[in-house]
Amino acid sequence: MKRSTVSILVFALALLCAAPAVAAGQTTRRPMTVDDLLKVRRVGDPQLSPDGRLIAYQISDPDKTANRSRTQIYLIPVAGGEPVQLTSGDTSASTPRWSPDGKRIAFVRGGQIHTMDAVAGGDVKKITSISTGAGDPVWSPDGRWLAFASDIYPGCADDACNQKRDAEVEASKVKAKVIDRLLYRHWAAWKDGKRTHVFVVSADGGAARDLTPGDFDAPPFSLGGQTDYAFSPDSKELAFARNTEKVEATSTNNDIFIVPVAGGEPQRITADNKGSDQSPLYSPDGRYLAYRSQATAGFESARWRLMLYDRQTKKTRELLPKFDAYVEGYTFTPDGKHIYFVSGERGRHPIYMASTAGDHMMKALDGFNDDVKISADGKTLVFTRSSMTRPVEIFRARLADPMRIDTQSVAQVTKTNDAYLAGFSFAPAEELTWEGGGGAKIHGWLVKPANYTADKKYPLVVLIHGGPQGAWNDTWSYRWNPQIFASAGYMVFMPNPRGSIGYGQQFIDEISGDWAGKVYTDIMNGAAQVAARPDVDRERIGAAGGSYGGYMVNWILGHNDDPRAKFKALVSHAGVFNLVSMYGVTEELWFPEWEFKGTPWDNPELYTRWSPHLHAKNFKTPTLVTHGELDYRVPIGEGFQLFTYLQKQNVPSKLLYFPDEGHWILKPQNSALWYNTVLGWFDAHLKQPA
Repeated sequence: MKRSTVSILVFALALLCAAPAVAAGQTTRRPMTVDDLLKVRRVGDPQLSPDGRLIAYQISDPDKTANRSRTQIYLIPVAGGEPVQLTSGDTSASTPRWSPDGKRIAFVRGGQIHTMDAVAGGDVKKITSISTGAGDPVWSPDGRWLAFASDIYPGCADDACNQKRDAEVEASKVKAKVIDRLLYRHWAAWKDGKRTHVFVVSADGGAARDLTPGDFDAPPFSLGGQTDYAFSPDSKELAFARNTEKVEATSTNNDIFIVPVAGGEPQRITADNKGSDQSPLYSPDGRYLAYRSQATAGFESARWRLMLYDRQTKKTRELLPKFDAYVEGYTFTPDGKHIYFVSGERGRHPIYMASTAGDHMMKALDGFNDDVKISADGKTLVFTRSSMTRPVEIFRARLADPMRIDTQSVAQVTKTNDAYLAGFSFAPAEELTWEGGGGAKIHGWLVKPANYTADKKYPLVVLIHGGPQGAWNDTWSYRWNPQIFASAGYMVFMPNPRGSIGYGQQFIDEISGDWAGKVYTDIMNGAAQVAARPDVDRERIGAAGGSYGGYMVNWILGHNDDPRAKFKALVSHAGVFNLVSMYGVTEELWFPEWEFKGTPWDNPELYTRWSPHLHAKNFKTPTLVTHGELDYRVPIGEGFQLFTYLQKQNVPSKLLYFPDEGHWILKPQNSALWYNTVLGWFDAHLKQPA
């Protein structure tokens, strides 16, 4: 389409006017809009080649018009340079995994595992054709096998049976479900009688074999961490996680099993622990089978310990018994004598190193890092890094020896979003501390508005994180991105109150049974400190949160007479509202039973003490409610109840309902609508002085 002559002249004049500024080396930086955020490319899943020279990784690109994202696989030298795109097309390709000889990459496309040439991306071969789909491929060290996960009907002996049953369900005019046990749905999907099993298939393709038969999930739905199955170094054994409890909805008792790759009866090696055991990984020398473990049954936020099972002595020990934090993603050094891992610490994710002998541990690299990989020669570390002003990119560092990272060698490898983000004005997150409930020192973040000037007073938005065992970290986010609120002209306060991860296990534990006690004081004291700043208008304060954060917004709604901070507008996303009704419709029942010390009929006092719906007579604050129909963690009825209570009280309120979203709003157009509706709500109530 041709542009008009007038348009061309206007464009030319604009260039002429801009020329002096460009010539002088000046750049114009602007606030980021919601549409700008949706153009940020999403880097992830870096995989280091066996020879340590190349990194395979994936990039997801949101497509607002199609209302979906597309993911493709790329290759880049560890030394840096221009990336090469290995896959393309309308169908996403993800989860790249190098063959042990470095010649091929396995990946998932169209719900099946394929392999391709590791250099040019050609010679694509489809490895699986299982009707129930295949995901999360893992190569055996000898290169002969690929393990993968698939959701199948446990009563089916072969894929033809699974295919027939799926076809019958699809063809039936009756869509009713007959349910005879818990857990019948999870997060955003119905179980429909299926189980997750681990299969192995020849790396050349062919029929797949089920290594984990039975009416159990193996691996189970994860409580966090890396892949829940792994091959032994000799490729003869597979370790996997499985939950064999009769009622999974009330149990976190995942166990580690081992099974011969040739097939046989799995052997449980963690029978004595009633908490969760997950993320198995063999040491390169085959001596140890490591895994992450929680000692407390039924508590999904117990400390994640790193355990070492000695395959010679058959004994297990905790590697870091005095480490008062979660061990998250981890990997062995090639000699098997050290482990590198990441762990939350005061809003960051440092990389730590520990010897397998248990005699040495140290923080190796600060920042918010993840996805740590070590080259086969033990000289190079590859990892991802991000901050509140920088999306995830891949970095490298040199290992001076197996116990030390050369911090001067840290360098950015991918620069996927650098040029695009150079045009935006971001304020780095500032750290704050204050005194919370019981005199505890509380930590949080403050992000100032784009193009901030100290002589102005800005409206304040308090963002409350979910979990409640979660945290606001100095990392990039596509949901609840503080830069979007700051770019809209708000001061953004992000407290990490009681229950937050990264401040020791006692700090996490102190929210259980006390959902609006000390944590409420932590938040309100922090809000009061920020509101007292000369650049904040204390008469224009709003709060927003999702899940537990939505719960706390709902609690504030019924207690908005606190002199420390008075909120003029609230946003509750997927917030828990009625603790008793919530118990009856959520899926992971161990969660409320731990948090409120039993069921509503065995311990009604805590359920009623901390339920926001019982304070509805005090509702006066304008509130936006947002919720997704497919949210089975905090089901839609919680949002509907809140909106009904608000309307019956004649409180200014609005409901934003998504029929096609779950606990998170993920589709690009839906995400844009969510952000714009939330910002519009705050603009309407906070942008005019009181």
